Amino acid sequence: MNAQPHRQSGPAEDRIWTRDFVFVCLANFFVFFGFQMTLPTLPLFLKELGGNDQLVGLIVGIFTFSALLLRPYAGHALESKGRKFVYMTGLVVFVLSIASYSFISSILFLFILRIVQGMGWGFSTTAGGTIATDIIPPKRRGEGLGYFGLSGNLALALGPTLGLTLVGVISFPQLFLICAACGLMALLFASRIRYKKVETSETKAAKVRFDIFERSAIKPSILLFFITATFGGIATFLPIFAIERGIQGIELYFLLYAAFLMISRTFAGRIYDRKGHLYVFMPGAFLIFIAMLLLAWLPNTTVLLIAASLYGLGFGSVQPALQAWSVENAPANRRGMANATFFSFFDLGIGLGAILFGQMAFMFGYASIYAASAGSVLMAMIIYILLYIRAKRMHA
Repeated sequence: MNAQPHRQSGPAEDRIWTRDFVFVCLANFFVFFGFQMTLPTLPLFLKELGGNDQLVGLIVGIFTFSALLLRPYAGHALESKGRKFVYMTGLVVFVLSIASYSFISSILFLFILRIVQGMGWGFSTTAGGTIATDIIPPKRRGEGLGYFGLSGNLALALGPTLGLTLVGVISFPQLFLICAACGLMALLFASRIRYKKVETSETKAAKVRFDIFERSAIKPSILLFFITATFGGIATFLPIFAIERGIQGIELYFLLYAAFLMISRTFAGRIYDRKGHLYVFMPGAFLIFIAMLLLAWLPNTTVLLIAASLYGLGFGSVQPALQAWSVENAPANRRGMANATFFSFFDLGIGLGAILFGQMAFMFGYASIYAASAGSVLMAMIIYILLYIRAKRMHA
Protein backbone atom coordinates (compact mmCIF):
# COMPACT_ATOMS: atom_id res chain seq x y z
CA MET A 1 0.00 0.00 0.00
CA ASN A 2 2.43 2.57 -1.25
CA ALA A 3 1.36 6.19 -0.90
CA GLN A 4 4.67 7.56 -2.16
CA PRO A 5 4.65 10.26 -4.84
CA HIS A 6 4.77 9.21 -8.47
CA ARG A 7 7.18 11.00 -10.77
CA GLN A 8 5.72 12.94 -13.67
CA SER A 9 7.23 13.23 -17.12
CA GLY A 10 6.15 15.08 -20.20
CA PRO A 11 7.61 13.66 -23.42
CA ALA A 12 5.50 13.04 -26.51
CA GLU A 13 5.05 9.35 -25.70
CA ASP A 14 3.31 10.35 -22.46
CA ARG A 15 0.54 12.20 -24.31
CA ILE A 16 -2.94 11.22 -23.10
CA TRP A 17 -5.22 12.72 -25.76
CA THR A 18 -4.57 10.43 -28.71
CA ARG A 19 -7.00 9.42 -31.47
CA ASP A 20 -7.81 6.09 -29.81
CA PHE A 21 -8.27 7.67 -26.39
CA VAL A 22 -10.82 10.09 -27.85
CA PHE A 23 -12.72 7.21 -29.48
CA VAL A 24 -12.82 5.09 -26.32
CA CYS A 25 -14.03 8.14 -24.37
CA LEU A 26 -16.80 8.77 -26.92
CA ALA A 27 -17.85 5.12 -26.86
CA ASN A 28 -17.86 5.22 -23.08
CA PHE A 29 -19.95 8.41 -23.09
CA PHE A 30 -22.70 7.00 -25.30
CA VAL A 31 -23.04 3.65 -23.54
CA PHE A 32 -23.18 5.43 -20.18
CA PHE A 33 -25.60 8.01 -21.57
CA GLY A 34 -28.01 5.30 -22.66
CA PHE A 35 -27.62 3.55 -19.31
CA GLN A 36 -27.95 6.69 -17.18
CA MET A 37 -31.24 7.68 -18.81
CA THR A 38 -32.73 4.43 -17.54
CA LEU A 39 -31.26 4.64 -14.04
CA PRO A 40 -33.84 6.98 -12.42
CA THR A 41 -36.66 6.04 -14.83
CA LEU A 42 -36.65 2.24 -14.48
CA PRO A 43 -37.96 2.43 -10.87
CA LEU A 44 -40.79 4.62 -12.16
CA PHE A 45 -41.43 2.14 -15.00
CA LEU A 46 -41.49 -0.71 -12.50
CA LYS A 47 -43.96 1.19 -10.32
CA GLU A 48 -46.15 1.61 -13.40
CA LEU A 49 -46.02 -2.17 -13.90
CA GLY A 50 -47.20 -2.65 -10.32
CA GLY A 51 -43.89 -3.20 -8.49
CA ASN A 52 -42.99 -2.08 -4.95
CA ASP A 53 -39.78 -0.90 -3.24
CA GLN A 54 -38.58 -4.45 -2.64
CA LEU A 55 -38.92 -5.27 -6.35
CA VAL A 56 -37.16 -2.02 -7.29
CA GLY A 57 -34.17 -3.09 -5.20
CA LEU A 58 -34.28 -6.59 -6.66
CA ILE A 59 -34.41 -5.34 -10.26
CA VAL A 60 -31.36 -3.12 -9.67
CA GLY A 61 -29.58 -5.81 -7.70
CA ILE A 62 -30.06 -8.60 -10.24
CA PHE A 63 -28.59 -6.36 -12.95
CA THR A 64 -25.40 -5.75 -11.00
CA PHE A 65 -25.06 -9.38 -9.90
CA SER A 66 -25.44 -10.48 -13.51
CA ALA A 67 -22.61 -8.13 -14.48
CA LEU A 68 -20.62 -9.32 -11.46
CA LEU A 69 -20.80 -12.99 -12.45
CA LEU A 70 -19.64 -12.23 -15.99
CA ARG A 71 -16.70 -9.98 -15.11
CA PRO A 72 -14.16 -12.74 -14.27
CA TYR A 73 -14.88 -14.39 -17.62
CA ALA A 74 -14.67 -10.98 -19.30
CA GLY A 75 -11.28 -10.46 -17.68
CA HIS A 76 -9.96 -13.76 -19.05
CA ALA A 77 -11.53 -13.15 -22.46
CA LEU A 78 -9.80 -9.77 -22.67
CA GLU A 79 -6.45 -11.55 -22.39
CA SER A 80 -7.31 -14.57 -24.58
CA LYS A 81 -9.81 -13.37 -27.22
CA GLY A 82 -8.73 -9.74 -27.31
CA ARG A 83 -10.11 -6.36 -26.29
CA LYS A 84 -12.21 -5.77 -29.42
CA PHE A 85 -14.14 -9.05 -29.20
CA VAL A 86 -15.16 -8.48 -25.57
CA TYR A 87 -16.00 -4.80 -26.03
CA MET A 88 -18.08 -5.21 -29.17
CA THR A 89 -19.90 -8.28 -27.81
CA GLY A 90 -20.81 -6.44 -24.63
CA LEU A 91 -22.09 -3.40 -26.52
CA VAL A 92 -24.23 -5.52 -28.87
CA VAL A 93 -25.85 -7.36 -25.95
CA PHE A 94 -26.42 -4.05 -24.16
CA VAL A 95 -28.15 -2.49 -27.19
CA LEU A 96 -30.42 -5.47 -27.86
CA SER A 97 -31.48 -5.85 -24.24
CA ILE A 98 -32.26 -2.20 -23.63
CA ALA A 99 -34.18 -1.95 -26.92
CA SER A 100 -36.26 -4.97 -25.82
CA TYR A 101 -37.55 -2.98 -22.82
CA SER A 102 -39.82 -1.21 -25.32
CA PHE A 103 -41.79 -4.40 -25.96
CA ILE A 104 -42.41 -5.76 -22.46
CA SER A 105 -45.37 -5.27 -20.15
CA SER A 106 -44.62 -7.63 -17.25
CA ILE A 107 -42.23 -7.56 -14.31
CA LEU A 108 -41.04 -11.11 -15.07
CA PHE A 109 -39.75 -10.18 -18.54
CA LEU A 110 -38.19 -7.00 -17.15
CA PHE A 111 -36.38 -9.15 -14.60
CA ILE A 112 -35.04 -11.45 -17.34
CA LEU A 113 -33.94 -8.58 -19.55
CA ARG A 114 -32.12 -6.95 -16.64
CA ILE A 115 -30.06 -10.13 -16.32
CA VAL A 116 -29.18 -10.00 -20.02
CA GLN A 117 -28.40 -6.28 -19.88
CA GLY A 118 -26.14 -6.92 -16.88
CA MET A 119 -24.15 -9.39 -18.99
CA GLY A 120 -23.62 -6.78 -21.71
CA TRP A 121 -22.75 -4.16 -19.14
CA GLY A 122 -20.24 -6.43 -17.42
CA PHE A 123 -18.45 -7.13 -20.71
CA SER A 124 -18.50 -3.59 -22.09
CA THR A 125 -17.45 -1.70 -18.94
CA THR A 126 -14.69 -4.16 -18.05
CA ALA A 127 -13.36 -3.94 -21.61
CA GLY A 128 -13.70 -0.15 -21.80
CA GLY A 129 -11.69 0.41 -18.63
CA THR A 130 -9.01 -2.04 -19.77
CA ILE A 131 -8.74 -0.46 -23.23
CA ALA A 132 -8.36 2.98 -21.66
CA THR A 133 -5.66 1.57 -19.34
CA ASP A 134 -3.81 0.18 -22.37
CA ILE A 135 -3.88 3.54 -24.15
CA ILE A 136 -2.98 5.85 -21.23
CA PRO A 137 0.75 6.31 -20.52
CA PRO A 138 1.62 4.50 -17.25
CA LYS A 139 3.17 7.59 -15.66
CA ARG A 140 -0.09 9.51 -16.15
CA ARG A 141 -2.52 6.68 -15.41
CA GLY A 142 -4.36 8.39 -12.54
CA GLU A 143 -4.82 11.57 -14.57
CA GLY A 144 -5.79 9.66 -17.72
CA LEU A 145 -8.35 7.48 -15.96
CA GLY A 146 -9.77 10.63 -14.43
CA TYR A 147 -10.28 12.08 -17.91
CA PHE A 148 -11.70 8.76 -19.14
CA GLY A 149 -14.12 8.87 -16.24
CA LEU A 150 -15.19 12.34 -17.34
CA SER A 151 -16.88 10.79 -20.37
CA GLY A 152 -19.08 8.73 -18.08
CA ASN A 153 -19.56 11.71 -15.78
CA LEU A 154 -20.77 13.90 -18.63
CA ALA A 155 -23.28 11.19 -19.47
CA LEU A 156 -24.30 11.18 -15.83
CA ALA A 157 -24.78 14.94 -15.93
CA LEU A 158 -27.13 14.72 -18.89
CA GLY A 159 -28.63 11.21 -18.77
CA PRO A 160 -30.76 11.14 -15.59
CA THR A 161 -31.99 14.70 -16.10
CA LEU A 162 -32.91 14.04 -19.74
CA GLY A 163 -34.48 10.68 -18.87
CA LEU A 164 -36.67 12.18 -16.13
CA THR A 165 -37.62 15.04 -18.45
CA LEU A 166 -38.45 12.80 -21.43
CA VAL A 167 -40.54 10.39 -19.37
CA GLY A 168 -42.99 13.23 -18.77
CA VAL A 169 -43.24 13.90 -22.50
CA ILE A 170 -42.89 10.56 -24.28
CA SER A 171 -43.73 6.96 -23.43
CA PHE A 172 -41.38 4.53 -21.72
CA PRO A 173 -41.01 2.41 -24.92
CA GLN A 174 -39.90 5.50 -26.86
CA LEU A 175 -37.42 6.38 -24.11
CA PHE A 176 -35.87 2.91 -24.19
CA LEU A 177 -35.44 3.05 -27.98
CA ILE A 178 -33.56 6.34 -27.59
CA CYS A 179 -31.32 4.66 -25.01
CA ALA A 180 -30.66 1.80 -27.45
CA ALA A 181 -29.72 4.33 -30.15
CA CYS A 182 -27.08 5.71 -27.78
CA GLY A 183 -25.69 2.20 -27.51
CA LEU A 184 -25.46 2.04 -31.29
CA MET A 185 -23.41 5.23 -31.28
CA ALA A 186 -21.07 3.60 -28.76
CA LEU A 187 -20.70 0.65 -31.13
CA LEU A 188 -19.80 2.99 -33.98
CA PHE A 189 -16.99 4.68 -32.05
CA ALA A 190 -15.76 1.39 -30.57
CA SER A 191 -15.34 0.01 -34.10
CA ARG A 192 -12.91 2.85 -34.89
CA ILE A 193 -10.44 2.11 -32.08
CA ARG A 194 -7.06 0.57 -32.97
CA TYR A 195 -6.84 -2.11 -30.31
CA LYS A 196 -3.51 -3.15 -28.87
CA LYS A 197 -2.55 -6.80 -28.97
CA VAL A 198 -2.74 -8.51 -25.61
CA GLU A 199 0.42 -9.66 -23.88
CA THR A 200 0.59 -13.37 -23.16
CA SER A 201 2.11 -15.30 -20.30
CA GLU A 202 3.49 -18.83 -20.42
CA THR A 203 2.06 -19.61 -16.98
CA LYS A 204 -1.33 -18.06 -17.54
CA ALA A 205 -3.09 -21.16 -18.87
CA ALA A 206 -2.35 -23.18 -15.77
CA LYS A 207 -3.99 -20.59 -13.53
CA VAL A 208 -7.21 -19.89 -15.39
CA ARG A 209 -9.45 -22.60 -13.89
CA PHE A 210 -9.78 -21.03 -10.42
CA ASP A 211 -8.65 -17.56 -11.38
CA ILE A 212 -11.53 -15.17 -10.69
CA PHE A 213 -9.71 -12.07 -9.45
CA GLU A 214 -6.40 -10.23 -9.55
CA ARG A 215 -4.80 -10.25 -6.10
CA SER A 216 -3.06 -6.88 -6.51
CA ALA A 217 -6.47 -5.20 -7.02
CA ILE A 218 -8.18 -6.60 -3.92
CA LYS A 219 -7.42 -3.83 -1.40
CA PRO A 220 -8.69 -0.87 -3.45
CA SER A 221 -11.61 -2.96 -4.67
CA ILE A 222 -12.76 -3.72 -1.11
CA LEU A 223 -12.68 0.00 -0.34
CA LEU A 224 -14.67 0.62 -3.53
CA PHE A 225 -17.31 -1.88 -2.40
CA PHE A 226 -18.18 0.16 0.70
CA ILE A 227 -18.20 3.39 -1.30
CA THR A 228 -20.39 2.21 -4.17
CA ALA A 229 -22.99 0.79 -1.79
CA THR A 230 -23.97 4.44 -1.34
CA PHE A 231 -24.50 4.86 -5.08
CA GLY A 232 -27.05 2.04 -5.14
CA GLY A 233 -29.15 3.90 -2.59
CA ILE A 234 -28.95 7.20 -4.44
CA ALA A 235 -29.59 6.03 -8.00
CA THR A 236 -32.40 3.65 -7.03
CA PHE A 237 -34.38 5.42 -4.33
CA LEU A 238 -33.51 9.13 -4.22
CA PRO A 239 -36.08 10.19 -6.86
CA ILE A 240 -38.81 8.36 -4.93
CA PHE A 241 -37.54 9.73 -1.58
CA ALA A 242 -37.62 13.30 -2.91
CA ILE A 243 -41.21 12.85 -4.10
CA GLU A 244 -42.20 11.47 -0.68
CA ARG A 245 -40.64 14.50 1.06
CA GLY A 246 -42.26 16.89 -1.41
CA ILE A 247 -38.84 18.21 -2.45
CA GLN A 248 -38.30 19.68 -5.90
CA GLY A 249 -35.08 19.63 -7.88
CA ILE A 250 -34.19 15.94 -8.21
CA GLU A 251 -33.19 16.60 -11.83
CA LEU A 252 -30.86 19.35 -10.58
CA TYR A 253 -29.40 16.89 -8.07
CA PHE A 254 -28.05 14.63 -10.81
CA LEU A 255 -26.90 17.61 -12.89
CA LEU A 256 -25.05 19.25 -10.00
CA TYR A 257 -23.62 15.95 -8.79
CA ALA A 258 -22.19 15.22 -12.23
CA ALA A 259 -20.85 18.78 -12.61
CA PHE A 260 -18.85 18.52 -9.39
CA LEU A 261 -17.85 14.98 -10.32
CA MET A 262 -16.31 16.36 -13.50
CA ILE A 263 -14.60 19.18 -11.62
CA SER A 264 -12.94 16.73 -9.25
CA ARG A 265 -11.75 14.56 -12.15
CA THR A 266 -9.72 17.48 -13.51
CA PHE A 267 -7.41 17.59 -10.48
CA ALA A 268 -7.82 14.41 -8.38
CA GLY A 269 -6.00 12.20 -10.89
CA ARG A 270 -2.99 14.52 -10.98
CA ILE A 271 -2.87 14.55 -7.18
CA TYR A 272 -2.90 10.74 -7.21
CA ASP A 273 -0.06 10.56 -9.75
CA ARG A 274 2.10 12.98 -7.76
CA LYS A 275 1.31 12.17 -4.14
CA GLY A 276 -0.46 8.79 -4.04
CA HIS A 277 -3.88 7.59 -2.90
CA LEU A 278 -3.62 8.87 0.70
CA TYR A 279 -4.10 12.44 -0.49
CA VAL A 280 -7.14 11.53 -2.59
CA PHE A 281 -9.06 8.74 -0.85
CA MET A 282 -9.49 10.10 2.67
CA PRO A 283 -10.65 13.63 1.69
CA GLY A 284 -12.97 12.20 -0.96
CA ALA A 285 -14.46 9.59 1.36
CA PHE A 286 -15.07 12.22 4.03
CA LEU A 287 -17.04 14.36 1.56
CA ILE A 288 -19.19 11.34 0.64
CA PHE A 289 -19.77 10.64 4.34
CA ILE A 290 -21.09 14.19 4.93
CA ALA A 291 -23.27 13.96 1.81
CA MET A 292 -24.93 10.79 3.10
CA LEU A 293 -25.69 12.40 6.45
CA LEU A 294 -27.29 15.34 4.66
CA LEU A 295 -29.46 13.01 2.56
CA ALA A 296 -30.58 11.14 5.68
CA TRP A 297 -31.68 14.52 7.06
CA LEU A 298 -32.99 16.08 3.78
CA PRO A 299 -35.27 18.91 4.96
CA ASN A 300 -35.33 20.90 1.70
CA THR A 301 -33.99 21.37 -1.82
CA THR A 302 -30.97 23.40 -0.67
CA VAL A 303 -29.66 20.51 1.42
CA LEU A 304 -30.34 18.14 -1.47
CA LEU A 305 -28.16 20.22 -3.80
CA ILE A 306 -25.38 20.67 -1.22
CA ALA A 307 -25.32 16.87 -0.82
CA ALA A 308 -25.11 16.52 -4.60
CA SER A 309 -22.08 18.83 -4.75
CA LEU A 310 -20.23 17.08 -1.91
CA TYR A 311 -21.00 13.62 -3.27
CA GLY A 312 -19.82 14.62 -6.74
CA LEU A 313 -16.52 16.00 -5.44
CA GLY A 314 -15.97 12.96 -3.23
CA PHE A 315 -16.91 10.18 -5.63
CA GLY A 316 -15.16 11.88 -8.55
CA SER A 317 -11.94 11.87 -6.52
CA VAL A 318 -12.16 8.40 -5.02
CA GLN A 319 -13.27 6.24 -7.97
CA PRO A 320 -10.47 6.96 -10.51
CA ALA A 321 -7.85 6.86 -7.75
CA LEU A 322 -9.00 3.41 -6.66
CA GLN A 323 -9.10 2.20 -10.28
CA ALA A 324 -5.56 3.44 -10.94
CA TRP A 325 -4.43 1.79 -7.71
CA SER A 326 -6.08 -1.47 -8.83
CA VAL A 327 -4.15 -1.71 -12.10
CA GLU A 328 -0.82 -0.08 -11.25
CA ASN A 329 0.66 -3.16 -9.56
CA ALA A 330 -0.88 -5.73 -11.91
CA PRO A 331 1.30 -7.39 -14.60
CA ALA A 332 0.65 -6.10 -18.13
CA ASN A 333 -1.08 -9.34 -19.11
CA ARG A 334 -3.33 -9.10 -16.01
CA ARG A 335 -4.78 -5.63 -16.50
CA GLY A 336 -8.01 -7.12 -17.81
CA MET A 337 -8.39 -9.20 -14.64
CA ALA A 338 -7.45 -6.22 -12.46
CA ASN A 339 -10.21 -4.14 -14.08
CA ALA A 340 -12.59 -7.10 -13.82
CA THR A 341 -11.84 -7.35 -10.09
CA PHE A 342 -12.31 -3.61 -9.64
CA PHE A 343 -15.67 -3.50 -11.43
CA SER A 344 -16.84 -6.73 -9.77
CA PHE A 345 -16.58 -5.05 -6.39
CA PHE A 346 -18.20 -1.95 -7.92
CA ASP A 347 -21.15 -4.10 -9.01
CA LEU A 348 -21.25 -5.97 -5.71
CA GLY A 349 -21.49 -2.73 -3.76
CA ILE A 350 -24.30 -1.35 -5.90
CA GLY A 351 -26.15 -4.68 -6.09
CA LEU A 352 -26.04 -5.56 -2.40
CA GLY A 353 -26.73 -1.94 -1.53
CA ALA A 354 -29.83 -1.78 -3.73
CA ILE A 355 -31.24 -5.07 -2.42
CA LEU A 356 -30.55 -4.33 1.25
CA PHE A 357 -31.72 -0.74 0.93
CA GLY A 358 -34.93 -1.91 -0.74
CA GLN A 359 -35.66 -3.98 2.37
CA MET A 360 -34.70 -1.08 4.65
CA ALA A 361 -36.94 1.34 2.75
CA PHE A 362 -39.82 -1.12 3.04
CA MET A 363 -39.35 -1.56 6.81
CA PHE A 364 -37.88 1.72 8.08
CA GLY A 365 -38.38 4.36 5.38
CA TYR A 366 -36.05 5.97 2.86
CA ALA A 367 -34.06 8.08 5.34
CA SER A 368 -32.62 4.90 6.88
CA ILE A 369 -30.94 4.12 3.54
CA TYR A 370 -28.68 7.15 3.73
CA ALA A 371 -27.89 6.76 7.41
CA ALA A 372 -26.72 3.22 6.63
CA SER A 373 -24.78 4.56 3.62
CA ALA A 374 -22.90 6.96 5.89
CA GLY A 375 -21.96 3.96 8.03
CA SER A 376 -20.69 2.14 4.94
CA VAL A 377 -18.41 5.04 4.02
CA LEU A 378 -17.14 5.25 7.60
CA MET A 379 -16.27 1.55 7.38
CA ALA A 380 -14.25 2.20 4.20
CA MET A 381 -12.33 4.98 5.93
CA ILE A 382 -11.53 2.77 8.92
CA ILE A 383 -10.33 -0.07 6.67
CA TYR A 384 -8.13 2.35 4.73
CA ILE A 385 -6.54 3.68 7.92
CA LEU A 386 -5.82 0.12 9.12
CA LEU A 387 -4.31 -0.81 5.73
CA TYR A 388 -2.20 2.33 5.72
CA ILE A 389 -0.88 1.75 9.25
CA ARG A 390 -0.06 -1.86 8.37
CA ALA A 391 1.79 -0.80 5.21
CA LYS A 392 3.80 1.79 7.13
CA ARG A 393 4.86 -0.81 9.69
CA MET A 394 5.89 -3.25 6.96
CA HIS A 395 8.09 -0.61 5.30
CA ALA A 396 9.51 0.79 8.57
